[in-house]
Amino acid sequence: MELHTILFYSLLYVLIFFLFNLLLQSRRFKNLPPGPPSLPIIGNLHHLKRPLHHTFKALSQKYGHVISLWFGSRLVVVVHSHSLFQECFTKNDIVLANRPRFLSGKYIFYNYTTLGSSAYGDHWRNLRRIVALDVLSTHRINSFSPIRTDETTRLIQKLAEESSTGFAEVELTSRFYDMTFNNIMRMISGKRYYGDDCDMADLEEAKQFRAMVSELLQLSGANNKNDFMPILRVLDYENLEKRLKKISSKTDTFLKGLLEEHRLKKKKGANSMTMVDHLLSMQESQPEYYTDQIIKGLGLGMLLAGTDSSAVTLEWAMSCLLNNPEIMKQVRDQLEVHVGQDRLLEESDLPKLPCLKNILFETLRLYTPAPLLLPHSTSEECTIGGYKVPRDTIVLVNAWSIHRDPNMWSDATSFKPERFEKEGELDKFIAFGMGRRACPGENLAIRAICLTLGLLIQCFDWKRIDDKEIDMREENGFTLSRLTPLKAMCKARPIITKLVE
Repeated sequence: MELHTILFYSLLYVLIFFLFNLLLQSRRFKNLPPGPPSLPIIGNLHHLKRPLHHTFKALSQKYGHVISLWFGSRLVVVVHSHSLFQECFTKNDIVLANRPRFLSGKYIFYNYTTLGSSAYGDHWRNLRRIVALDVLSTHRINSFSPIRTDETTRLIQKLAEESSTGFAEVELTSRFYDMTFNNIMRMISGKRYYGDDCDMADLEEAKQFRAMVSELLQLSGANNKNDFMPILRVLDYENLEKRLKKISSKTDTFLKGLLEEHRLKKKKGANSMTMVDHLLSMQESQPEYYTDQIIKGLGLGMLLAGTDSSAVTLEWAMSCLLNNPEIMKQVRDQLEVHVGQDRLLEESDLPKLPCLKNILFETLRLYTPAPLLLPHSTSEECTIGGYKVPRDTIVLVNAWSIHRDPNMWSDATSFKPERFEKEGELDKFIAFGMGRRACPGENLAIRAICLTLGLLIQCFDWKRIDDKEIDMREENGFTLSRLTPLKAMCKARPIITKLVE
C-alpha cells in the first residue's frame, strides 16, 4: 500500500475516533458551562490567541462569568468572577486541590513530585509541611532578612554611583532580575551569581540557568497543544518534549551540583544555614522525607516562583509610580515622618508604612504576574456557578479579569493604591490564590518587594526619560512581563550618604 494511502486512512481513523469521542462527550456531559462551539479533534484550540487572559475575558463577555472550552480532548473551565472564585476555593477546595498533569510537570518537576505540580494527597501534605516548617516559616524568613537588605543595598549603591552628579538614565529591568535571583540563590545556597564580586564561572552558570527558566515559563501552564492532543505528542509537535528533556537535564545538573557542593563543604567542617544546608541536615535524621529529589524540587520551586515574579512586579510598580509621581511623593512624605532622614528604611519599619503594601497590592491587582494563576484539576464532579464540572476538568481562574472587573472595583483600570485603605477591598484581592494551593511565599514576597520599593523612593528622585508616559504594554507569555525594558531617570538624594559613611 502506498504511503499516501496509509496516511489517508490513518487520518480518517483519527478523525472518526475523535468525532465518536465528541459525540460521547455531548451525551455524557450535561449542563456544562456555556462556551463557543468546538471543532472536531482540536475543540476550541483555534480560539486560543495569546495572551490567553485577554482571549478568555473576551469570551466571557459573550458567554458569561464561567465558560467551558475543549482543548483538544480535555475540558477546560475558566472562572471570571470573584464570587465564583470564592465558591471554587471554599465549597470545592478539596475537589480543586489537584494539578493537571502537563508535560512540563513530567520532565521539569521531577515527574509531578514538586510542591507546585504534585497531586493532592500525602506526598503533597509532606511537602507543604516541609515548606511551612523548614523553608518559609516566619523564623526562616526573618533569618534571611540580612540577605534581602544586603542585596537591595547593593542595588541602591550601584544606582547612586551612576546618579551622584545629577539625573542619569538607568535601565531597571535587568537590575531587578539580578537582585531577585541573588536574593533567592543566597537563601538557597549562600552564593551570589550577579555583581562585581562574583565568580565569572558562577555568572555564566546563572545566565544559562536564567535562560532556561525563561524558556520553561514560556512552556508552562495551559499553553501547549501537545498536552491536549495525543497525536501531536506522538509527533512531538514543535519539539516540545525534546526541549523539555533538554531543560530538565540542565536544571537537574545545576541543582545536583548545589547539593554536592554543600555536602563537600560540610565534610570539610563548614557551617552555614542556607536552605540546602538545613534540608541536608534534616535528611540525615529523616532520609525518607528529605530525599535529594524533594530538596532539588523545593529549590527549583523557589527559583521559579521567587525570581521572575518578584522582578516583574518591581518593574510594574516602578512603571506605575513613574506615571503617577504624586503617589511617589506621598510615599516619600510618609517615609520622612516614620523613618526620617537620619537612617535608611529597614524591614522592621514596614508595618508603619501601609502605603508601600498598598502600592504592591495595587500593582499586583492590575498586573498579576500569573494572570491565570496556576491551573487546577477536579478530582471528582463538582458544581461551579450552577453548572456541572466533570471529573478531570482543568479549572483556570482569570485573576487579571477579576482584578479589572468594574462591578467589583471603582475606576477599575486606574492605579489607585489608596483604594486598599478602605475596609473590605483586600478581601477582593486574589493574586496569591486561595485555599490549600495558595502561594506559600506571600509573606516573603511582600517583605522583599516593599523594602526595595521603599528604599528606591527614599534614596532617589525619579522621573520619566521624556514627557511620554511609561509604555505599559505587556509581553505574550505565561508571566505577565513588560513588553519593553524599563528605563528611567534617577538622581541620588542626600540620604544616600548614609550608605557610604
